[in-house]
Amino acid sequence: MSESRTPTYIYKLVSFTSPIPDPVPETLPLSELDAADGFMHFSTSRQIPRTLKRFFAQDPRVTILRIDYSKVEHEIRWEDSKGTAPREVGGEGIFPHIYNRALSKADIESMLVLESNNGDWDEALKKAERWMLY
Repeated sequence: MSESRTPTYIYKLVSFTSPIPDPVPETLPLSELDAADGFMHFSTSRQIPRTLKRFFAQDPRVTILRIDYSKVEHEIRWEDSKGTAPREVGGEGIFPHIYNRALSKADIESMLVLESNNGDWDEALKKAERWMLY
C-alpha cells in the first residue's frame, strides 16, 4: 500500500527579518517574494529542510506556521517553485501555493520558532520532528 501524497499540514516559513507580531494580526502581510510572485509559497514537512537550507541559510531563526491542509485544499495549486508546471499533489519538487490572498490568523493552526546553529538547521529540525507532520 502506498503512502498518501496528500499532506495533513502545509507550512509557511517566515524570515526573522519579518517577525510575526504578537498578538498575531487578522491578516499577515505578504513577504516580498510572495508579493512579487503573486502567490504564497508553502512547503510540506518533507520539503522544509531543503527550503531552510536554500532560502534561509543566513537567518538565525525562522518562524514556521502550520496550516491545516484540509481547510485550504480547495485553494492550493501544486506547482514547481516558480509557479509553473502544475503537477501532482506531493510530487518531487512540487510545492503548494495559494494565489490572490494573504494568510489570515484563522489559517494558522500553530507556529514554531526554529533557531539555526550558525546556519546549520539540522539540530533544530531534529527537535521539531514531532511537530512537523506530513
